[in-house]
Amino acid sequence: MGDQPKDANVREDINAEVISAEDIQPGLFPDDSVPDDLVGYRVPIACQIAGITYRQLDYWARTSLVVPSIRGAAGSGSQRLYSFKDILVLKIVKRLLDTGISLQNIRVAVDHLRKRGVGDLAKITLFSDGTTVYECTSPEEVVDLLQGGQGVFGIAVSGAMRELTGTIADFPAERADGGESEQSPEDELASRRKNRANRKIG
Repeated sequence: MGDQPKDANVREDINAEVISAEDIQPGLFPDDSVPDDLVGYRVPIACQIAGITYRQLDYWARTSLVVPSIRGAAGSGSQRLYSFKDILVLKIVKRLLDTGISLQNIRVAVDHLRKRGVGDLAKITLFSDGTTVYECTSPEEVVDLLQGGQGVFGIAVSGAMRELTGTIADFPAERADGGESEQSPEDELASRRKNRANRKIG
């Protein structure tokens, strides 16, 4: 029998492993690289991608459920920036809420997820019986959980990650270090049209 799945209701110290690019599941990201930690997305974009309301996002940030790791709000006029991992966790929180799990149990699960790197998250499948959230990192743990009758539904984090990777590419991002922001394909096309229009003579 494999190791018992980890119950998200039980806090445990997790020794964070250093994940290299080679450890990441092939095909998870289009160019097989981990998203840039300095690239972030503004609040309206984070809400749209995660499928949540501004009120939810703001409440979760104020209660430290999911806080923007790139840049927090620092006074009037400042823009919070959410990383790829932040938005992935927002999507997972939304899915867990939609299945009826309490915010208290979700908070414990998110604390576990927060300690892991993006590459490490790809190896996790979350299961729930509607009350408790379980973390499985191997096929044996999944089998043990299902045989024990605890798993009613599951979220393969790698699947959510692939979905997010495809979606997020359509949105503009900003660099926290003040570097060149990444443009969405639409922005680039609009920029080319503008340049072409400026070159026309009569």
